[in-house]
Amino acid sequence: MAGGGGVSPLGLAPPLWYHRDLSRAAAEELLARAGRDGSFLVRDSESVNGAYALCVLFQKHVHTYRILPDDEGFLAVQTSQGVQPKRFKTLPELVLLYLQPSQGLVTTLLYTVDREETSSEERDYSDGEDEKPPLPPRSASTSTSTGPDTPTESIPPAAANGLSTISHEYLKGSYALDLEAVKQGASSLPHLNKTLVSSCKRLNGEVDKVLSGLEILSKVFDQQSAFMVSKMIQQSVNQGGDQELENLVTKLAILKDLLSSIEKKALKALQDMSLSSPSSPPPLSTRHSKAIPVQAFEVKLDVYLADLTKIGKSQKHTLSVDVEGGRLVVMKKMKDSQEDWNTFTHEKIRQLIKSQRVQNKLGIVFEKEKDKSQRKDFIFASAKKREAFCQLLQLMKNKHSNQDEPDMISIFIGTWNMGSVPSPKSVASWVLCRGLGKTLDEMTVTIPHDLYVFGTQENSVCDREWVESLRMALKEQTELDYKPIAVQTLWNIKIAVLVKPDHENRISHVGVSSVKTGIANTLGNKGAVGVSFMFNGTSFGFVNCHLTSGNEKIARRNQNYLDILRLLSLGDKQLNSFDISLRFTHIFWLGDLNYRLDMDIQEILNYINRKEFDPLLKVDQLNLEREKNKVFLRFAEEEISFPPTYRYERGSRDTYVWQKQKATGMRTNVPSWCDRILWKSYPETHIVCNSYGCTDDIVTSDHSPVFATYEVGVTSQFVSKKGLPKSSEQAYIEFESIEAIVKTASRTKFFIEFYSTCLEEFKKSYENDSQNSDNVNFLRVGWSNKQLTTLKPLLSEIEYLQDQHLLLTVKSLDGYESYGECVLALKSMIGSTAQQFHTYLSHRGEETGNIRGSMRVRVPAERMGTRERLYEWISVDKDESGGPKGRTTLPPRPGGHDYVKPSLTRKQVGAELGKVSEEGEKSGKEDTTARMKQPDSDDPSSCKNSYNNPAYYILEGVPNQSAAALSPELLPSSASSSASQAGKAPLQAGARTKPLPGSSSQQRRHTSGQPVRTISEEGSSEDDVGAAAVGGGATLNRPPPDFPPPPLPKAALETADPKPRPLYPDMAEVRIPSANPSPSFVLGEGFRRGGAGALDDQSCSVLQMAKTLSESEFPPQPPRAPSAPPHHLRGQGAGLGLGDACRTFPPRAPLPESIAEDLPEEALWGSSSSSLSVGESSVGEWLQRLGLERYEEGLLHNGWDDLEFLSDITEEDLEEAGVLDPAHKRILLENLRLQQPQK
Repeated sequence: MAGGGGVSPLGLAPPLWYHRDLSRAAAEELLARAGRDGSFLVRDSESVNGAYALCVLFQKHVHTYRILPDDEGFLAVQTSQGVQPKRFKTLPELVLLYLQPSQGLVTTLLYTVDREETSSEERDYSDGEDEKPPLPPRSASTSTSTGPDTPTESIPPAAANGLSTISHEYLKGSYALDLEAVKQGASSLPHLNKTLVSSCKRLNGEVDKVLSGLEILSKVFDQQSAFMVSKMIQQSVNQGGDQELENLVTKLAILKDLLSSIEKKALKALQDMSLSSPSSPPPLSTRHSKAIPVQAFEVKLDVYLADLTKIGKSQKHTLSVDVEGGRLVVMKKMKDSQEDWNTFTHEKIRQLIKSQRVQNKLGIVFEKEKDKSQRKDFIFASAKKREAFCQLLQLMKNKHSNQDEPDMISIFIGTWNMGSVPSPKSVASWVLCRGLGKTLDEMTVTIPHDLYVFGTQENSVCDREWVESLRMALKEQTELDYKPIAVQTLWNIKIAVLVKPDHENRISHVGVSSVKTGIANTLGNKGAVGVSFMFNGTSFGFVNCHLTSGNEKIARRNQNYLDILRLLSLGDKQLNSFDISLRFTHIFWLGDLNYRLDMDIQEILNYINRKEFDPLLKVDQLNLEREKNKVFLRFAEEEISFPPTYRYERGSRDTYVWQKQKATGMRTNVPSWCDRILWKSYPETHIVCNSYGCTDDIVTSDHSPVFATYEVGVTSQFVSKKGLPKSSEQAYIEFESIEAIVKTASRTKFFIEFYSTCLEEFKKSYENDSQNSDNVNFLRVGWSNKQLTTLKPLLSEIEYLQDQHLLLTVKSLDGYESYGECVLALKSMIGSTAQQFHTYLSHRGEETGNIRGSMRVRVPAERMGTRERLYEWISVDKDESGGPKGRTTLPPRPGGHDYVKPSLTRKQVGAELGKVSEEGEKSGKEDTTARMKQPDSDDPSSCKNSYNNPAYYILEGVPNQSAAALSPELLPSSASSSASQAGKAPLQAGARTKPLPGSSSQQRRHTSGQPVRTISEEGSSEDDVGAAAVGGGATLNRPPPDFPPPPLPKAALETADPKPRPLYPDMAEVRIPSANPSPSFVLGEGFRRGGAGALDDQSCSVLQMAKTLSESEFPPQPPRAPSAPPHHLRGQGAGLGLGDACRTFPPRAPLPESIAEDLPEEALWGSSSSSLSVGESSVGEWLQRLGLERYEEGLLHNGWDDLEFLSDITEEDLEEAGVLDPAHKRILLENLRLQQPQK
């Protein structure tokens, strides 16, 4: 954008205080680090293209002023209505004015916060293999579906051939010679002719190639033209000089005539042939895929204790699935080779129920006569066989369904770094998911998928040839002619999406885009390509990327990811406030991510030889960065059970080549999982990963191709059978209140924007009507009912609304910039009473806060009819409390399933607790049809985040260390607590523990070693307050949400109030603990990265440090003082000014579970209603008797709230609690020593 008169708005050179692509959060962090009032910087506006944001620090708060260009290109700071703005040609001129006092800003601009000048980047070539980056292919960035936003590669005219250079040389030198010859009467220009011949030499060769190709067609369809072409090619061999140039012109003329005539002549020839030849077969695209043969599964009937009388009979069965005929035959083998069999048609199979504990067990519910049903449980040969059986039955159901549109589709995704060499003739193992890792069963491996997505890197094959080879490969395996719906290329990074012919008309809104992240973000040797589209009513996004290589370049790879997330232009343009990870129902991210293993090469090779991948996954850079929430926030990845896919010796898969001699020395490329596939989905959607592995027989590259397949629920373009709703039949989305905690040093006002495909247009709330904080780094804002607008969906049917989602963005009034976005599912909000929601906020791929509230979706009774989806036909039965074993490194993060299930109303709570009380510690079977499909987990401990940790709400860059010391094993249990009588398992015998401050009888507890589960609406208890009832086929592969549910009401056990109330304190009651910067902190290794002095990773924010804090493990300690903090944390709790919710408890043994899984919700939100439940009065009376009641607050604050535990207190502990007078310390310790024999 040019300022007035064509002057650059940045002046002659960008000033150091201008930060081009700096995010709002990063700007606040830089200003906070500067720490002086009047510090300022200018960055690009996030809300208006071409505008800027002036950020100023004053009294620890960041104030933002928008700098907007006018129609003439002049710049001005946005002013209040009626105030005449001052206009400037350039930013430096504008800043110069505000360096003077009294210019209307909150403070004078005093100190610049300069950008860090980055040194010239090291070479970022292809895995360090090449001395220079590969050149882009001749064809520019292409796609089969282009839009106005699609970036294209432009080649400067001078680069097309040498004409520009040669022409300059002629005009500088040879031109004078020709001029002299003309003066002497010459009729030709030999030097110009020579110049033209040289310039057209490349063109001559290209024309010869084209003519040679056309010669073959000419011989078939046009003998006369073929003779002319052959003669011309022969003549051109020995000609040069003037004749060569004339010959080129003749060739071009013949080429023109040939191209214009050959199609007509070919058409006539084919028409003549068709009259005499028999009818040809129909085009391949009209054929159906090959019929699926009947598949038989050998199973055993599962025998219960009640059925012991049947033990004498054979329990062996054969289940035969006839997909084409729509039948299931259950055959029982009898004695003397006799067989007893029953046939069930597809409509008679009511439900499949997968056992979660026994991975190869499946329950089948058959419909009998008179609306009765019967369940039989079968044991398959393996879990893979069970999955194959389920897939075939789903296929059968889908094939014979009376629904016009599918509920579920199957997607194949492949990624492969081809190593700049053509692919082998066959890539069958890739498209059939054969090889290593989690693969499909042979019975289902040839069933065609609905979508195929191929992402490649270092692919030197031209687009058309590559897509055609993929189509041929799919045709060979499926006998279907798949249709390419989008192809996008950036240099040698390509993505191609092909769809089954039946679905071609279901694809719409196709978009493509690309982003360069190579050297200086200008070269396309690294970067990403993306494709997005709608499949009926479901939006999909696919990103294929090639990130920076090099073992040590983790930060650069992270930045590549964030740049792609921000700059890739895909999806609905209305959703530009949201990064691409929130714009789609499902987004898949694949490619050569280039994250490596941080381990010695010999150790890596030893583990690979032993096929022990868990230790390697623990040092995988991508896993580690995801754990820190640096990249792929809330993305999921299936468990890796295949060896590293890079760097193999070409031509073999037996040897890793990890050293290469280069000019700069020996380069090491340790074997790594560079090639990955991740995904992220909206909450309460259906997605299951059925395979994730790599091939072992494609050896042309040093990378192995990686594949994954997914079963994904989709929605149709809903058409209301009752037409548009009348006013009496209108559905409404109503909010009672919304509260958010935002990580910011700003103190501006905020509003919320609501987006959804079910709304005619986006809606805005009014500005927040409550706002407070005791912490400069966080701001709590709230909207009451009167500030929140009621939303009217376009359609009112529940069948439509339960598939819809609502996107929220919290924006500031000063700059209209987003401070955080989230997505909510309407499915669990439908009902007459308000439901609670609670989820995280993110912006530009980083966590920026937390939001919760109360809402309901009112649906009129006339519009309540719905139907069962195909993917709901399969459910998961948590028939025993064990659950499957899972990996302990990094389980799949919920792909958007961070959504917290709505809490129960008070009436429901009473019923639930009654059920819990009745069932006690029984491990009976749970209801499998819970209304909310709550994801389950292999290891709930591993799904942690910053927001279920009270340290998140503590202060400036240094979290509450004491919270880290809480171990789930030590979460307290009181013998007198009524909670233990309500089905909560007591702690291990002999465990001496303290009650958690602020705890009440509703606090969740768990038995040591058992995962902590959340409360479901319809589930019963196993051994804690509620094991989640699980339903739906997706649950087996989906871990739990990252947030505990909103807390139970404090008086839930005391009274059953039929009126539903908000389940958390009002905004005014919630306090963020204030900071006291006085104590000096001894930070562990996990925290030393941050701070002003950090050189490498300076983004150690409160969020990341709090997250690290929640995952800290501490060595076991002797139980000398149950409430004393560990030595390395001493001195940290006393001066923090922390609330009662953040007390220190020493761990007895490290446990992998997150502290936050067991903390009551009031502790997370700093509820002022929390109070000591045990011992507070005893300690107070004891101190009062000694005349030292002044120390009561300090002792209670540090967790010394019970005389029983005070017997173990030390002099050092007393000092930490504020007892500094030696005489008083002596009195307290002596008195406690005297009391000890009495116990």
